[in-house]
Amino acid sequence: MDLSIIIPCHNEAGNLPALLADIRKVMEDRPENYEIIVVDDASTDGTAGAAAGAGTRVVSHPFNLGNGAAVKSGIRAAAGDMIIMMDGDGQHPPEAIPLFLHELSKYQMVVGARGVSGHAGMHRLVANTIYNWLASYVTKFRILDLTSGFRATYRKTALRYLYLLPNTFSYPTTITMAYLRSGLGLKYVPIDAPPRGKGSRSKIRLFADGARFFLIITRIATIYSPFRVFLPLSAAMFLTGCGYYVYTFITTHRFTNMSMLLMSTSVIIFMLGLVSEQISQLRMDRTEDEDARTRGHGDAEK
Repeated sequence: MDLSIIIPCHNEAGNLPALLADIRKVMEDRPENYEIIVVDDASTDGTAGAAAGAGTRVVSHPFNLGNGAAVKSGIRAAAGDMIIMMDGDGQHPPEAIPLFLHELSKYQMVVGARGVSGHAGMHRLVANTIYNWLASYVTKFRILDLTSGFRATYRKTALRYLYLLPNTFSYPTTITMAYLRSGLGLKYVPIDAPPRGKGSRSKIRLFADGARFFLIITRIATIYSPFRVFLPLSAAMFLTGCGYYVYTFITTHRFTNMSMLLMSTSVIIFMLGLVSEQISQLRMDRTEDEDARTRGHGDAEK
């Protein structure tokens, strides 16, 4: 199998038939041998039946585990060397699949970047812009759409990072940052995201999932590039301590305990960042060594 198209779904029975028909139409003249996997995350509207009736492979969860869990189930079940992940609400245009596959020959991951009109409201656009900026700072790569669920990659590569992916809508954030901090090539492709299909609504909660996105960005940063978090915090504490010392020296001609505490804290944070950086490097070296041994074992078997 060349390609597996994974569609995580929760209550998308009304949109699936049209989406699946569009995918088959796009893939009609393609050379790839492909499969479509619909992961039903315990839907209550007959999503699994609609998918099975359209002739697709269905993986069902016994209860609602989350969008990220559905994607992970699809990756595990996939038989294709390449995988494409897309939502079942009709927002991701199947017409972009050939372009994704073309770019995937040069990159390890291809992501669909939505325009301004592709976001559900101005509040969501502002939030995503902030996430994109923060993730771009951490990864030192310009991220155009951190939360896009429309992406293509290689199954073997995705399996390396499966343990990092959460069960929630935050999985695009995690896998994007993990790829970039591991030095893997990523390409953004502009897409036109139409409004969601009839009866479909966004299942992302702005504040709860927004806070989770922020925590995940910080967590991935501390795993792959700790100094991008620890160094600014240490510098801020040190400069605050210096500034407070200047203030107290001018006003009372004293070096206070608070100034000493702030400066000492900055040194401690810096040293923690240094240790974390060394641990991160050792972890990355071990991962690369394990991958090299796995490839060598596979070549020997061949």
